[in-house]
Amino acid sequence: MKNEPTYGAEITALAFKFVILLGVVSLFADVTYEGARSITGPYLGLLGATATVVGIVAGLGELLGYALRLLFGYLSDRTRQYWGFTFAGYAVNLLAVPLLALTTRWELAAALIVTERIGKAIRTPARDAMLSHATSRIGRGWGFGVHEALDQIGAILGPIIIAMVLYFGGGYRLGFAVLLIPALLALTALTIARILNPQPQAMEISTGAIQPKGLTRAFWLYLAAMAFFAAGVADFPLIAFHFGKAKVVAEAWIPVFYAVAMGVDALAALGLGRIYDRIGLKVLLMVVTLSILAVPMVFLGSFYVALLGIAIWGASIGAQESIMRAAVAGMVAQDRRGTAYGIFNTGFGVAWFLGSALLGILYDISRPYVVAFSMAVQFLSIPLLIMVTRLSPHKPVA
Repeated sequence: MKNEPTYGAEITALAFKFVILLGVVSLFADVTYEGARSITGPYLGLLGATATVVGIVAGLGELLGYALRLLFGYLSDRTRQYWGFTFAGYAVNLLAVPLLALTTRWELAAALIVTERIGKAIRTPARDAMLSHATSRIGRGWGFGVHEALDQIGAILGPIIIAMVLYFGGGYRLGFAVLLIPALLALTALTIARILNPQPQAMEISTGAIQPKGLTRAFWLYLAAMAFFAAGVADFPLIAFHFGKAKVVAEAWIPVFYAVAMGVDALAALGLGRIYDRIGLKVLLMVVTLSILAVPMVFLGSFYVALLGIAIWGASIGAQESIMRAAVAGMVAQDRRGTAYGIFNTGFGVAWFLGSALLGILYDISRPYVVAFSMAVQFLSIPLLIMVTRLSPHKPVA
């Protein structure tokens, strides 16, 4: 007789191991591409690119990295090849980085930088759909939180590794070449995850409750709420630009502030994930409220006030990568999650891109305009989130 998964501790343990394995994949993946992202700007400049080219390449990469998730999320659901899209995406995402070591023209380097972002678009919806099955066993908030915490460890280690290579005189090309090691480790961990869990859908726990059909009204309202939130949250490059221009933070301290934010991100992903499993989307109302209050701290505050503001900003980023993703799974049909994650990531990313651009324009006019716009747009997400909590009641995870 076929060995079907049970509700016992053995399957729950297997689900948690799967989450950890995918977290390890993300850890090594982030070491690879976040390490690369810390030097791609100056590397393009070294190859002869202008500042305008650097800006266009970075913006185009991020835009495609989000917009194409809509297509690949739909295709992963249509073909049911979640592992296939995950492997293909990670291969493109990771192997584009060490290939930068072989480039001698900025045009080729720019193409590889954009290709790396496209790889992320290919694999993210399918991977998140598989994660949603496993996290149903251990609590989606906690599961996605653990994944994000491991991811952020890699995001911190990557730039540190590159900094060490440069400190010892290795140069940019050697830095990119060294990143082949974590890229291969990520693909190895992904292979192990595939061998141990060929069908992650089998780990989905059945509660006996009526499952949502297709993409629900709650999902679309939730997407709208998170789009407003994304549009109002400033990206760190603008924050860093402000710190330097306003001389609130010395240049040497700006990376320290970013490291603080990333550390809080990892801790918040774990803590907020646990809280989400208990009380549901109500925790996001708290996150949005704190994020709104942090805006004047970051853009109008002194050194220590700005430090507190950037820590809260880090917590909001941790929420975006954990509980915001976890919530999607409960609002859509199981066989539409790849599509749902593709739509959600695309909408969130486009809103983030447009909001960041407008915040930059407003900063050149007046800092108070930035604060007013950011607070007002984020506030618009609150009534929508309240509506979602009523349409999609949460059942606490034991």
